[in-house]
Amino acid sequence: MARTVAALPAGSRITDYISLGVIAKFFPIEKIREILQETKRASVRERDLPAHIVVYYVIALALYMRSSYREVLRCLLEGVQWLLEPSAGIKVAGKSGISQARSRLGAEPVKRLYAAVVGPIAEQRTRGAWYRQWRLVSLDGSTLDVADTAENEQAFGRPGVSRGSSAYPKIRFVGLLETGTHILWAARMDKYKTDEITLAAAVVPALRQGMLCLADRFFPAYRLWQKAAQTGADLLWRVRKNARLEVDKRLVDGSYLSRIYRSTSDRRNRREAVVVRVIEYRLKDVPGAESVYRLITTILDSKRAPAKELAALYHERWEIETALDELKTHLRGAQIVLRSKTPELVEQEFYGLLMAHFAIRGLMHEAALHAGEDPDRLSFVHAVHVVQRRMPRYVAIPPSEEESLS
Repeated sequence: MARTVAALPAGSRITDYISLGVIAKFFPIEKIREILQETKRASVRERDLPAHIVVYYVIALALYMRSSYREVLRCLLEGVQWLLEPSAGIKVAGKSGISQARSRLGAEPVKRLYAAVVGPIAEQRTRGAWYRQWRLVSLDGSTLDVADTAENEQAFGRPGVSRGSSAYPKIRFVGLLETGTHILWAARMDKYKTDEITLAAAVVPALRQGMLCLADRFFPAYRLWQKAAQTGADLLWRVRKNARLEVDKRLVDGSYLSRIYRSTSDRRNRREAVVVRVIEYRLKDVPGAESVYRLITTILDSKRAPAKELAALYHERWEIETALDELKTHLRGAQIVLRSKTPELVEQEFYGLLMAHFAIRGLMHEAALHAGEDPDRLSFVHAVHVVQRRMPRYVAIPPSEEESLS
């Protein structure tokens, strides 16, 4: 489907819109060049679009999903022009030149940069990021529409509908969310038909001791639970109400110890049992609430984490739904698809989108710390507008970056 060529509003200037400094602050040029060297994608000769500029361009694309490729590039190049020679002319590559530059870069450097930089950022004083001594994180997944091309359809597939198939191919992804800051990290993407359990198996090794991971009822599975627990993190996952969880020992707070098994045969023969603590509760006077909610956790000592507190805490998992809405609606734009027309560039664009989200959320976290506020109390939409609005040059790009961006 053809895209309508869009431009930024009339009279726009780079100092009014693209804030390269916000991106460069969280993704330093030194780290980008290191990654480019590791992946052997650094530019070996002078080009109109050297590799490190293309990395910044991929991230900038996510900030301006409604604008054309060339318009975003023009703004990006204006943003670095004054670092080189303010009087120099700006040469904006055509659409094919941009596509070639992105293809030369590929997905691997962008994916590796995301993995190296994006991660939990909450400090001890970050409000809403902790439960007792645990850093709160959530596990969840979602889907994104991608450009309707034959290559994308073959690589990613599309969901079926009651009549025929959906309008766009889709990718599926799963990631971890730092609850207090809404940082999406350790994400993995694949074709639409890949189930979330498979993707989650590649994501949970990023968990660490001192974290408490929340997850919905579609994730609990013996192998995934074991893999996540082996990281040293604690888990609090909802299970289906018909899951078989026999009472082995009732605890003083009303929770009880039980066991989960890999298979019916193992349960019958009492093999390979994993001990869990079960918390059951009801939500009174809540429209649409289920009759019973059941959670399992690795925290077996009820004194360390009482059942009432864990039941209330579990609903923090919905923070990841808010973060996914930020990514899919407020940053990407409602009904806007990832625009890349080949599978590798879709992957590149996906991780660029996550990095743009990280930069904005990082900025919000700093503002919340400075104001002594919970980051949840700040508006994500407003933060996006701040990144897009005028910022003085001395704020936008630190002086230490003047040489390195050239």
